[in-house]
Amino acid sequence: MRFDTFNRSRRPADATDFLRRHDRLAALLPAAERMGALQADCAAALPAAFKLSEILACEDGQLLLSVPNAAVAAKLKQQLPKLQEALQQKGWQINNIRLRVQMMKSAQPLPVERRQFALPDSAVNSFDQLSKELEETAQNRPLIAALRAMVARRRPA
Repeated sequence: MRFDTFNRSRRPADATDFLRRHDRLAALLPAAERMGALQADCAAALPAAFKLSEILACEDGQLLLSVPNAAVAAKLKQQLPKLQEALQQKGWQINNIRLRVQMMKSAQPLPVERRQFALPDSAVNSFDQLSKELEETAQNRPLIAALRAMVARRRPA
């Protein structure tokens, strides 16, 4: 059997079966399933606000959420009563919700828009003329050199 064929035939349930077969890992499975269900219920209650948040802990009626920055924390803090009520309606015994500013999810870098600065031909011609008309003094030499370099880059060879 080829390796790539073997991987395609695997199902997500195979991972839970693997965890159940090992004593130490099997003890973690109920807690992981519980946290996954709680995470899903939180996301269902506050889809937009909870997008960047994750559950850190849920013990003794206290839910601890991770938020990436203070701005998200401030927005989410306003919606905590709604979240607590929604979770209690789903059967979760949540008496208090705390927030901790801590980046958990990997932030996707924003795409950088590279804009090419375009000058019309008339502007390039004007800079060329300026570089020729400026007086050759010690103060003007760097400016003249910069103007000539810019004109050379902007004009097709």
